Amino acid sequence: MSSEAPDSAPAEPARENAFASGKTVAESAVAILHAPMPEESNPDGFMHGGHLLKHIDTAGSIAAARHSRRRVVTAGLERMDFLTPIPLRGVIILKASVQLVGRSSMEVGVRVEVEDLLSGLRRHAASCYLTYVALDENGKPKQVPPLIISSPEEERRYQKASERRRRREISRSQTTAEKKSAGN
Repeated sequence: MSSEAPDSAPAEPARENAFASGKTVAESAVAILHAPMPEESNPDGFMHGGHLLKHIDTAGSIAAARHSRRRVVTAGLERMDFLTPIPLRGVIILKASVQLVGRSSMEVGVRVEVEDLLSGLRRHAASCYLTYVALDENGKPKQVPPLIISSPEEERRYQKASERRRRREISRSQTTAEKKSAGN
């Protein structure tokens, strides 16, 4: 009879096993609830955008770290849409999921909903796309597992993320060309 518990952890670290077949979107998806506090409010009594961005970055970085099983850094913020003010009463729900992976980078989409706790009414309050880079123990970019797409909705998000990535690459190359022509 073995002394090892039947549900013990595998001998190999999870991050090494992930490269064999990749990881699904669901494996790294995150949902965080947060009750906005008075110190997070602007003069009008709504959640300040900067505080919301901090929570979005936290949710996104957790999703990226769960996918890569590495330390991650925020490399960029593609787009931030504030759709409705967030009052201090109630709760925000931050839903983050990996949309696309490169060699060491990951695009994460974060959707923010606000829920009125008294009525139960939920509204889409904000959306954001962020790029994270996985790092090794020396702070250098580290390869991440591939992303397994397992639904039509995930495929749609993957295609949209691929389009955003192509636009970023075009913009980056144009900026580089402009700097070279300006002598920088």
